[in-house]
Amino acid sequence: MTHPFLDLAPLSAAHFASIEDRVARLLGTEQDVVIMQGEALLPLEGAIRSTAGPGTVALNVITGPYGQTFGNWLRDCGAEVIDLAVPFHTAVTADQIREAFTERPDIDFVSLVHAEAATGNTNPVAEIGEMVRAHGALFYLDAVASIGAEPVLPDAWGVDLCVIGAQKAMGGPAGVSAVSVSERAWSRMAANPGAPRRSYLSLLDWKARWTDAGRTTLPHAPAQLEMLALEACLERIESEGLTTVMHRHATAAAATRAGALSLGGGLEPYVHSATEAAPVATTLRTPPGIIASDLVATALKSNPALPLAAGGGALAKEMVRVNHYGVDATAEAVQNSLAALGTALAEQGVSVDGEGARRAVEGAWR
Repeated sequence: MTHPFLDLAPLSAAHFASIEDRVARLLGTEQDVVIMQGEALLPLEGAIRSTAGPGTVALNVITGPYGQTFGNWLRDCGAEVIDLAVPFHTAVTADQIREAFTERPDIDFVSLVHAEAATGNTNPVAEIGEMVRAHGALFYLDAVASIGAEPVLPDAWGVDLCVIGAQKAMGGPAGVSAVSVSERAWSRMAANPGAPRRSYLSLLDWKARWTDAGRTTLPHAPAQLEMLALEACLERIESEGLTTVMHRHATAAAATRAGALSLGGGLEPYVHSATEAAPVATTLRTPPGIIASDLVATALKSNPALPLAAGGGALAKEMVRVNHYGVDATAEAVQNSLAALGTALAEQGVSVDGEGARRAVEGAWR
């Protein structure tokens, strides 16, 4: 008996290359784009290990847990790491980047997360990219959460390594990812004796065996299901229009923020300024005495499919996350999420205004 998900013909090199080309168009980039056969942590780690090593002086911006991870990888490579950590309820500024360059003119690598879905903030990459480019440092950007939810323009912003994943705003699979690579980044890798070679982490292997070889023979068998799913979500974005998709995410974020403020009960936006809040997810601080993980567990009892989660680690006590990305960037998902949180708060004796929240969401969506 045949099965559409099991009896798949091998994905051809031409088909694989055509999907890479569509990713490049999504990013508006002339840089090489390499699709990696794994979750976005694969190119995120591979790009750092390929370009950093002893002698690298890295400015690592921390606005959430992924920035902390990047710092660990950089140190493991032998780089000197200067952590620029800002409170998770805000974003880093270009002035802070400028000050770091002034204090350490030898910085030659900058790592940054665009949108932190885990903490709900987003960073001003265009302004920061201008600063990094003027300084001459290599610019590494995690755009996994932001792609599809807000502009991601590696060429215009001077990003040398731009990593994306399909599992957030693109509404696609988690098992495949991509990275755009500038000529400067390729040169840095080629000169780095510690860059992974003959390794699953290696970008240089892809360059030698795939990109520079004319993209005619794949280095190994691709993950067909994930590649086809990536192609499908690219088609869906192209059909809806990237601008429309981004507007839908921005509206979902505005509606969630407005609805949470109207709901009351002590639930308030974790990111203080709406201009620094990510369009992919809204984080909310719970009122004193309410454990966020318990609140989310109660809210999910009525509907486990709601895009709700508690913060990770220590943030599980105080942070609720509404993940309004991909198929959940809709008025219905926002309404249902806030209604469930309101019911859960009411069960703990907290007074809320569910009707006010509903009206606020409708108003923001209109």
